[in-house]
Amino acid sequence: MGQESIRVLVVEDHHVVRQGLVALLNVVDGIEVIGEAADGVEAITQFRKHRPDITLIDLRLPRMAGVDVIQRVRMETPQARFIVLTTYDGDEDIYRALQAGARAYLLKGMTTAELIATIRTVHAGKSHIPPAIAQRLAERMGTEELTPREFDVLEQIVRGKSNKEIATELEISEATVKTHINSLLGKLGVTDRTQAATAAIQRGIVPLESLRKPTP
Repeated sequence: MGQESIRVLVVEDHHVVRQGLVALLNVVDGIEVIGEAADGVEAITQFRKHRPDITLIDLRLPRMAGVDVIQRVRMETPQARFIVLTTYDGDEDIYRALQAGARAYLLKGMTTAELIATIRTVHAGKSHIPPAIAQRLAERMGTEELTPREFDVLEQIVRGKSNKEIATELEISEATVKTHINSLLGKLGVTDRTQAATAAIQRGIVPLESLRKPTP
């Protein structure tokens, strides 16, 4: 009897991309797609139903983010193995995904051979982080965490708010705002507000989708 196939769940909200992955993997010897999902909530339902060996998952999903799916599933099934497959390479995205328990992180520009090799590597109980991604993660690990309030201030900076506007929005004094700004500039390794805003977006610290939501 031949070796059992690696059972894969594909979680991707773009229909064409998802169908392409399913079609690609289903013709690979030793790999079988046993389920698919178009959003985070459906992903959890499909995982519980099929108990896949490997789950390929995007980070940006409707209804529930990919990182939240990974955390939720691994609370129920600690041995669950996830491979993040995304277009986002911000070091904060990488950090959050791996902290949640993802075993590999691939960008959608990867080759078919790399995808298949990664699935087999993770199925064997190992992790796979491409060198470029590993470098970004190392840079992220070398920085201090922003406090929740510093994150709030940074988000307002990215929105283009002045110190006075930030103070009003967060119901704190302008002096406190300045203190938080000085602290977060140091943690981000930048020297001014413009650099802080740029770093916040490039590194995924302030997700772009959050900026589309109007400030109450």
